[in-house]
Amino acid sequence: MVTTAPDGTKDITTPLTDADVESLRAGDRVRITGVMYTARDAAHGRLFPLIEKRERLPIDVYGAIIYYTGPSPARPGDVIGSVGPTTGSRMDKFTPALLKLGLKATVGKGHRGQAVKDALRQYKGVYMGAIGGAGAVLSEFVKKAEVVAYEDLGTEAIRRLEVDRFPAIVINDCHGGDLYQDGMKAYAREGA
Repeated sequence: MVTTAPDGTKDITTPLTDADVESLRAGDRVRITGVMYTARDAAHGRLFPLIEKRERLPIDVYGAIIYYTGPSPARPGDVIGSVGPTTGSRMDKFTPALLKLGLKATVGKGHRGQAVKDALRQYKGVYMGAIGGAGAVLSEFVKKAEVVAYEDLGTEAIRRLEVDRFPAIVINDCHGGDLYQDGMKAYAREGA
């Protein structure tokens, strides 16, 4: 579900539907509440062969959000360590197949390739950016964390995070909007 707060921020509650994704536009500030799964390069490398063989994945991606992060170990008394985003484009070769299975959103940092942007349009998905370098602050929005697959990968294991008002910004929407491209065009128009 997506609702708009008085300050204009969109509050997102997982799982997401096509209608939820269609309501988001590049540049929207969002706060995510609910479940996100963590997965980086190594976990994607294990998921992809399962997708190719049409085998069951260890997590249900339908309506889900995958956050590209490998949390650092939690200090005593903390739920999780630093949870800063990693570069989304490193997962580009895997993302279209996950979107086809019903994944609705990914969160990372940096730009995405054209194949991912096309898949976001085709399968109604969205790519959001989290603040790089602020992993310690972002950890405060994680209320629960548990490893759910590939524990042997350590920090790159898949984790199920329960988050409350986790801040992000929509970079690529399902309408072809691209905050990086559109933002640069606006910046150039302003004569900077």
